[in-house]
Amino acid sequence: MAKHPAATDIEQDLTQTLGRYTRLESWQMVSGGSIHQSYHVQSSTGQHFFIKTNHCSKAHTFTAEAQGLTILRHALDKDNPLRTPQVISQNTNATHAWLILEYIPFRRGDAASQTKLGEGLALLHQHTAPQFGLDSDNVIGASPQTNAWTDDWQTFWQEQRLGTQFELAKQHGFYDSFAKEAEQLFMRLPTLFKEHQPKPSLLHGDLWGGNAAADNQGNPIIFDPAVYYGDRECDLAMTELFGGFSADFYAAYNHVYPLSDSYAQRKILYNLYHILNHANLFGGTYIIQSKSMMQQLLHHTS
Repeated sequence: MAKHPAATDIEQDLTQTLGRYTRLESWQMVSGGSIHQSYHVQSSTGQHFFIKTNHCSKAHTFTAEAQGLTILRHALDKDNPLRTPQVISQNTNATHAWLILEYIPFRRGDAASQTKLGEGLALLHQHTAPQFGLDSDNVIGASPQTNAWTDDWQTFWQEQRLGTQFELAKQHGFYDSFAKEAEQLFMRLPTLFKEHQPKPSLLHGDLWGGNAAADNQGNPIIFDPAVYYGDRECDLAMTELFGGFSADFYAAYNHVYPLSDSYAQRKILYNLYHILNHANLFGGTYIIQSKSMMQQLLHHTS
């Protein structure tokens, strides 16, 4: 396909970053994302890159992604089988923003790669911080995600996860459709978190099946993160939301870092955040599903 409109500036960025002249010759669009445009790009010297682009007003999303990938990469020690793409550059011109990553060919995962993914995630979750949050805010999909450092997990989840989504729902005009359930749910949160005091674990933050894969050697790869320090159950809950993770994955995770028996109830609460986010981004049945999940939580705590 034809070169990207910002190709010349991206070439200059790569030339400066890599310290050698880089000409990009082959641009192949990659499907799978709904927010950015993604390309597999090859240079004149045969080097491959994965490049995401968008309007320059979206540069903050690439800044957040680059930061998240870098945090994850630094946390993956030699004993962790997980991989993340290396960040090469993130930049803008007058009209476009872009993120240049290491290009990693994917293959379909198998039982071995799912086992390694479970083991690797369990090891990642053992990286902890003194508080819940992150040094900066980022994004969840196309929505803002606040991460102010907080000592108490229930407060963090109420104010910076559910609370922010409820505020967006008010702005979008559909909060009243589940206002009663939302207000009652906030009153029941102490029951849902009773005797649950999680450590602030390093999370991927957006771990659905589309953000995990395997390389040609079968090593698991995670990407497109929304990183913060929180309850590790949040990552596990999201893996169950849309599928894509096998029994081998869950068995391996629990072998390394067993989950609490009470996780099954909290996972509904944690996945409510993502369904609310989908409701704010896409509307429709996600609004109905959000209300249904709140009713389910209220029934369990009545």
